[in-house]
Amino acid sequence: MSRDKVRLGGMALANGVLVHGPRFWACAIRHDDGDLEVASGLKPLRAAEIENRFVRGPARMAEVFALLPEIRRRLPAAKLPFQRPAVAAAMVGSAAAVRIVRGSRLSTAAQEAIAAVLAVGPAAVALRGSNLAEYHGAEHISIGTYEHGEERAKEHERCGSHLLGPLLVTSAIGSALAARAPSSLRPAARAAAGLGALAASVEVFSWMVQNERNPLARALAYPGHELQHRFVTAEPSPEQLEVANLALEECVRLEEAETG
Repeated sequence: MSRDKVRLGGMALANGVLVHGPRFWACAIRHDDGDLEVASGLKPLRAAEIENRFVRGPARMAEVFALLPEIRRRLPAAKLPFQRPAVAAAMVGSAAAVRIVRGSRLSTAAQEAIAAVLAVGPAAVALRGSNLAEYHGAEHISIGTYEHGEERAKEHERCGSHLLGPLLVTSAIGSALAARAPSSLRPAARAAAGLGALAASVEVFSWMVQNERNPLARALAYPGHELQHRFVTAEPSPEQLEVANLALEECVRLEEAETG
């Protein structure tokens, strides 16, 4: 990626795409009648300004979710990812299944591996073949093409799905350490381990992006790549790609205007 390019992230909606940079966000949607609508603004939470590595990782996840109320307010017709009944039902079912697994007598490593699959598997299946998966593909193509200066595929090297590999490893380590805590402190230890695993996973993910040809980075990225390739992205239509490009252009405009 060229040095003068803005570092971008994104999220697919069922009828549009959110694109966000270090300071600003832009969201474009297509209404049922075909009309386009775009909204944008300053991000309420900006993880790029946080220097503490332990806090920065969870903040990168939280900053996107902090935008959702603003998107809902500015774009009432936006269909957020979790509004789709199949996705919502899959998430509820996954959470229940994870609780059962964590209460079983399986080894810590086995529990973490199964829990990771249960956490993302049902929702990934629910996304397959939906407009959400197609807009996810459009998001990746638009951002990837902008960053690399050439047309890119529907998979992107910084997709959040690539956190799956690092999270499997860090969660297993965190759970093993938490299990050694006294029983009275174990719930707090598990909560701290979960937060630590997320923070560590984001840092490992950043290393993977910077060292994508490293064999270890490739191995850690493989589960997430297969997830996005087979389930959570689909080839978008030209109309869906148009929506993604509108969001990207508005976000880049705001970021470049801010930096002069």
